[in-house]
Amino acid sequence: MISIYEVLETNDMIEKENLDVRTITLGISLLECIDSDLGRLNEKIYNRITTVAKDLVPTGKAIEKEFGIPVVNKRISVTPVSLLGAAACKTPEDFVTIAQTLDNAAKAAGVNFIGGYSALVSKGMTWSDELMIRSIPKALATTNYVCSSVNLGSTKTGLNMDAVKLMGGIVLDTAKETADRDSIGCAKLVVFCNAPDDNPFMAGAFHGVTEADAVINVGVSGPGVMRKALESVHGTDFGTLCEKVKKTAFKITRVGQLVAREASKRMNIPFGIIDLSLAPTPAVGDSIADIFEEMGLERAGAPGTTAALALLNDQVKKGGVMASSYVGGLSGAFIPVSEDQGMINAVEDGALSLEKLEAMTCVCSVGLDMIAIPGDTKPSTISGIIADEMAIGMVNQKTTAARLIPVIGKGVGETVEFGGLLGHAPVMPVNQFDCSSFINRGGRIPAPIHSFKN
Repeated sequence: MISIYEVLETNDMIEKENLDVRTITLGISLLECIDSDLGRLNEKIYNRITTVAKDLVPTGKAIEKEFGIPVVNKRISVTPVSLLGAAACKTPEDFVTIAQTLDNAAKAAGVNFIGGYSALVSKGMTWSDELMIRSIPKALATTNYVCSSVNLGSTKTGLNMDAVKLMGGIVLDTAKETADRDSIGCAKLVVFCNAPDDNPFMAGAFHGVTEADAVINVGVSGPGVMRKALESVHGTDFGTLCEKVKKTAFKITRVGQLVAREASKRMNIPFGIIDLSLAPTPAVGDSIADIFEEMGLERAGAPGTTAALALLNDQVKKGGVMASSYVGGLSGAFIPVSEDQGMINAVEDGALSLEKLEAMTCVCSVGLDMIAIPGDTKPSTISGIIADEMAIGMVNQKTTAARLIPVIGKGVGETVEFGGLLGHAPVMPVNQFDCSSFINRGGRIPAPIHSFKN
């Protein structure tokens, strides 16, 4: 039985500490839509999405109203588009039509985002993969809801350095295509190593080929709750601190489990996973950096920050696993700069650099996330930053990602304003020493020795 104390405690988390269900993401397989005729393919995609997702937004709103739990976003993820378009698409422009179909379907369904404009090229690229990747800048510039991702490597296959090199240019081209909007297209584009098939968070969500026809995945977030909880163990030892993080993560995950099960039942679609990721927002008090400060660091980026993040990430996952048998996706702590006011303050105060953020990604949930860099950064430099981040994921057998935003026309120290959940960010300096000869080698960096586990 749930005690009245626990009910009141959860209400306080929601009302005073920004606890929310960040997203209900409906994953939809579009494999049945594959057709060699581009027009028929687009028609099938639109009909499939609008049919399966017709009740998603009303269901989310009904659960929100009935249980009093904020459900901030309703999203859709689909089968990676490079697979869907292989038979029909002969040019990058053909793939752009699929992006526009996804955009129209998302608008009709009333969702906030649709993910899956994606390619999985960890070992090599097919002709279809490359066409789709080259279409990304135009696709993101001409749509409003579409999010794109590319998986460039894995612990089992190594790093596809040809794709890493290509993506450096694609990121910059995407920035240029949306230069009139502070290069916001790059905020909807992420590259991965070890991308999970069941991630409900954008921009990296896609419906993996190992998934069922349709599935409900839920992402829960509560950095404000975690920071508030840690106030009660201020100055205690690490054992006590860890227990508090774990128990708080348990409570947060149970809220997500309730929403996920309810959405699954009402829509008659299987429940997939709960992703417990402490994803911040620009709202005051909803910050990962604030948690670090509550742990005893003057600013995020101070010596000890990586250790604090490692502790936080591990205990969050342990608490989540106790609360649900189906914890998946990314699960841990996000450290996006633009979406976290505490992280922005740390950058502006000189406590946090790109190199420190890279070190933190060894133990965080994702990686270099929502980081604004100068618009004149060379494509090879962007590829080098991506390669470093992918290598961390490959060697450490974890998911890593990079969402870099070269802001055209802006330099170090200037600020870019994205608005809403995406927030704002100071443009951060990047290392100016050249890496082009390294990136231009091409080929594949082999998988690490510990990948051989068969």
